[in-house]
Formats: sequence, structure tokens, C-alpha cells
Amino acid sequence: MRNLIGLAVSLLLFAGCDAPGAPGDSPAAAVPPATPTFSHAMSSDLSGYYMPATEVQIGKWSFDHVFVGQTHDFQAWESGGRNETFAPVMLQFDDATSPMVATEIGEAHSVTARVLPTAYLVTDTGLSFEGRSPELGLVSFEGVLDPGALATSRRNLGNEGVVVTGTLTVGNAPARTVQLRWWGGD
Repeated sequence: MRNLIGLAVSLLLFAGCDAPGAPGDSPAAAVPPATPTFSHAMSSDLSGYYMPATEVQIGKWSFDHVFVGQTHDFQAWESGGRNETFAPVMLQFDDATSPMVATEIGEAHSVTARVLPTAYLVTDTGLSFEGRSPELGLVSFEGVLDPGALATSRRNLGNEGVVVTGTLTVGNAPARTVQLRWWGGD
């Protein structure tokens, strides 16, 4: 995904090199900003929570899950219906140093960071995500989805083993290989 975004930016910069601007325009002003890429191509329902099979800790932050919404969530986002707190694909991290609080599904950390996308591509066999949060900086995830393992997990209502294997990068921390299992939520 980064390569595609980088290629698009490079092409825009290259195209802008010969384009004359108005007198006094800086070269950067003559180049339009790159458009974020939001795309999905799913023939089946991938919605749910993809949770680490083993704990993934980055500093004080614990990787909690990748959320994938339903087709209508993707269609709304991609047609411009966006908000500040929800996206069809988002990652959540918990501050492992924050106090625990009671929730409707058990105890959870009181401080979380939700990372909304600046770009994503979701297909039946993969997930590519890039986003940014004030707490974590740039966050990216590239994962390969096993459709057979996901189908088994969905039939058995989750916790049936690894369905996604990928690479998670958070800020300046080294990239981490992660394995995710599926849970449908409440």
C-alpha cells in the first residue's frame, strides 16, 4: 500500500514539474495533494474483530484489535460519509498502564487509542491499512487473510485459531509479525 501511495505521489510530483504555475507560486503549490486510497473488494462478509493470538506490546501500548465493518460501512466511508470516531477499518490499542474499568463484557483498560485510516485496501484475501493517531503516530498493517480459516472461525463463533498473519508497524518501533484470530463481537 505504501508503495502505491508513494508511486501516486511521485507521479503527481513528476507531472507537476513541467506545469507552469501562476507567477509567484511555489512549486509545491502547483502540485495537487495526493488523494487517499480507500478501497474494498469483498465477495463475503469479513466483518468482526481480528484480535492478536498472542499479546503484542509496543511501549506502553497493547494492540487490542483490528475492526472490519460491513459492506454498507465501506460504501458510506468511500462515498464521503465519514466521522471522527468510526471507520469501516480501524485499529485499537490499549494503554497497558491505565487503570482497569468494568465494561459490559468484562474489565478493560480505561485509556485506548483508536486509529482511523488514511488509506486502506480490504479484499477476500488481504488487508492493507495505514492510519495516524495523536498517541501512536503513523500505524500500518499489512495482512494476509486465510478465507478457509475465517469461514471455520465464523461457523464456530470465533476463537478457532489464526485467520490473518501480517506485519504491524507503529511509529518508529520495529515492524512486528502478528497473527490474528476472529471474533464476531456481541
